[in-house]
Amino acid sequence: MNWWGKLIGGAFGFMLGGPLGALLGAALGHNFDKGISGIMLDPEMAQGNAERVQTAFFTATFSVMGYIAKADGRVSQSEINLARDVMRQMQLREEQATAAMHLFNEGKQPDFPLTDVLLQFRKECQRRTNLIQMFLEIQIATAMADGKIDANEHSVLFEIADALGFPRQAFEQLLSMVQAQQHYAGGGAQPAASMEDAYTVLGIKKSATDAEVKKAYRRLTNQHHPDKLVSKGLPEEMIEIAKTKTQEIRAAYDQIKQSRGMK
Repeated sequence: MNWWGKLIGGAFGFMLGGPLGALLGAALGHNFDKGISGIMLDPEMAQGNAERVQTAFFTATFSVMGYIAKADGRVSQSEINLARDVMRQMQLREEQATAAMHLFNEGKQPDFPLTDVLLQFRKECQRRTNLIQMFLEIQIATAMADGKIDANEHSVLFEIADALGFPRQAFEQLLSMVQAQQHYAGGGAQPAASMEDAYTVLGIKKSATDAEVKKAYRRLTNQHHPDKLVSKGLPEEMIEIAKTKTQEIRAAYDQIKQSRGMK
């Protein structure tokens, strides 16, 4: 039984507690709150356990998406559609989708405890850098849902990265990479995709050697490898999102290979 099955099935020993636990409890309703009352923490579900991290990732992802959607003062239909697209990619069951949308709506509330949520999420992840990076990529995509990142959204994204301990320079590069990846949606170079975009997706300069291009490609595909991310705590339902990322990276790599005549 996966993390969600255990959660709904009554195995609440790995309950997160804190702001993430409060958000998830509200999303799942009164019975959940009642069900966890007085239950002691299961030592096998202690902090850092993959199933507990999956629960934290799911909760933080959708609630922070809601916060970012409201950062520019209004929640656009594009941002709502993006949240629903993520749910569709995850192929969520009805009760999961309902919980995810409730979390999204909680993130839009004026009293949403962003810093507390992020600090707990960071602690639950226990230095799983690739997992935190995937979380940030989803949040950047949320900010870009309406085609641009305005000043407030930009500020919020940096606030999120700082709270998660993601280096500022590395986040600036990640921001550029995710923006460039939009030109490779569907796993192929779109008409607007330039060679500059391709190099940006791989996080390298056009002056990079062929060996450096291959090294960058291998590093990124390793970081986004679905099975490795799931083993670190990415919810199994999000595996399609990881696959989409690897397809976009591959499309950019193929564009560079073709332009250089690389084998």
